[in-house]
Amino acid sequence: MQKQTVEITTEYIKLDQLLKFAAVAENGAVAKAMIADAIVAVNGEVCTIRGKKLRSGDVVTVDFEDETYKIAVK
Repeated sequence: MQKQTVEITTEYIKLDQLLKFAAVAENGAVAKAMIADAIVAVNGEVCTIRGKKLRSGDVVTVDFEDETYKIAVK
């Protein structure tokens, strides 16, 4: 499993926005469905909260992806 760093310029990014920004989800509807289907984990725990605020150091994993996404503030 590879770790990809996602750099943001704000204090935080919401989970659904991250999935779109990192091109894991095509659009908001797909991101919402992925989160609702409980296939997204934040820091090792399944997260079903679409608006979960992710800050620098948080790690997001998607079940079908071969990558993890680590948040870093630029």
